[in-house]
Amino acid sequence: MSLEQSFARIINGGMERHFQYLQRGIEKESLRVNPDGTLAKTPHPKALGSALTHSSITTDYSEALLEFVTPVHTNIDALLKQLTDIHHFTYQNVGDEKLWVNSMPCVMEGDEMIRIARYGSSNVAKMKEAYRRGLGHRYGRLMQTIAGIHFNFSLPEQFWDEYLEFEDRADRKAQKSAHYFALTRNFLRHSWLACYLFGASPAVCKSFLNGRQHHLDEHDGHSFYAPFATSLRLSDLGYSNNVQAGIEICYDTLEEYASTLLQAIQTPHPAYQVIPQIIDGKYQQLNPNLLQIENEFYAVIRPKQIAESGESPSRALMDRGVEYVEVRSLDLNPFAPVGIDAECIRFFDVFLLFCLLSDSPPISSQERHEAAENRQRAVLSGRQSGLMLSLYNDEIPFKSAANRLLARVSDVASLLDDVVGGNAYRSAIENQRARVEDANLTPSAKILAEMERDHDSFYAFAMSKAKEHEKHFKDLVMDQQTMKQYQDEAAASLERQRQIEESDLLPFDEFLVQYFARQNQTTA
Repeated sequence: MSLEQSFARIINGGMERHFQYLQRGIEKESLRVNPDGTLAKTPHPKALGSALTHSSITTDYSEALLEFVTPVHTNIDALLKQLTDIHHFTYQNVGDEKLWVNSMPCVMEGDEMIRIARYGSSNVAKMKEAYRRGLGHRYGRLMQTIAGIHFNFSLPEQFWDEYLEFEDRADRKAQKSAHYFALTRNFLRHSWLACYLFGASPAVCKSFLNGRQHHLDEHDGHSFYAPFATSLRLSDLGYSNNVQAGIEICYDTLEEYASTLLQAIQTPHPAYQVIPQIIDGKYQQLNPNLLQIENEFYAVIRPKQIAESGESPSRALMDRGVEYVEVRSLDLNPFAPVGIDAECIRFFDVFLLFCLLSDSPPISSQERHEAAENRQRAVLSGRQSGLMLSLYNDEIPFKSAANRLLARVSDVASLLDDVVGGNAYRSAIENQRARVEDANLTPSAKILAEMERDHDSFYAFAMSKAKEHEKHFKDLVMDQQTMKQYQDEAAASLERQRQIEESDLLPFDEFLVQYFARQNQTTA
């Protein structure tokens, strides 16, 4: 179905009113660093609660990599306010440490100095830690210090109740999932544009690349950069490797997606088979397969369903269908205190709705490779004059392709403005048009411009911004009720962790066997 046909169907049914309740959530990572910008080696602060069970504050791959998680919001201001409160509360409890504001990490001292995240003594905690040890063996721990933002997006159930009335209601789960997979395929096709517009990692500390092969230029005595790069985080220096590049995941249907993902989880890889299973009583990886679990697949977007305790993501998807999509291609914006701003959120509201409502035929293997190639061109050379994209077996000028896509997206922005009032959505798209016309307006260009203007290294630029944001949050005043809510949740999370550990009676070996037995089921 074309975008125009989707619009007619929605407007004729009065369904556009549901767009004022678009559902969004954010997962934002930030490294804890020492006052000198080196990686913090302290454990996760107890005052922040349990990283295993806290509803808003946890850790990602390394002990120093905080992850802030918001619940679902239908109001952008409320979403950003809650993210601000989480940052504010965190800053009250990390002493003189700072939160690194860039996706690429601070001054690094090698893999051995990076502590993997700890979650306690329960089986779930042991599994999370074993998974992270496996990541360290497979990709190196340095990669675990790279930070980003995950943007979770869905439409309200009331919309689906009405929209799916026009379709075969025999299997509502399948129909809703099919639409979210259509969104996912279109996002894969067009993700090069988002990488260009919001990429914010064109440079890196030399210490991050110590001993690694690369093709970056030297900026000063302490930094490397790529002159036209937008996101080194999304390049082969960040979240990618040759093994994953060879994994073919199918996004045509829920069943094919789960099946191809499960195949990667069940297929041994020779390089991983030589990793010892246990050293000093600790599992070094969950298994020797291409992927230990689904989360190891570093996709720029994932269809998701909320998993229950002990349930794998693919099992949750097969049982209950797609609930939302998780966009994983966003760098931290160092110019925004919480790493993202309202304009970026509005762009993704528009862009993801466009991807959902536009025609989305099955995506072939060739088209997947073409999309991946275009992303790499955008992240490594996005601001280069004369850049070409490979679209439908033809080479198209980047600027022409971007303007054409934004022109199609702008119709969705107009519809959203009509629904919520004002012109904030149209303005967000117009500002992205300006970035296409003038690459100097992109976040990546602004970072390099500040480094050049101030004769700064990447470290000096990032430290300056980290200090700015630290002052911003420490100058804020949180009302006592909100502060108490966060303090109470921290205490409650520690109690929840204690209860999990006390009730855990199953040996860890048996726990893993049961987990993978449930995961490897192929029928819903």
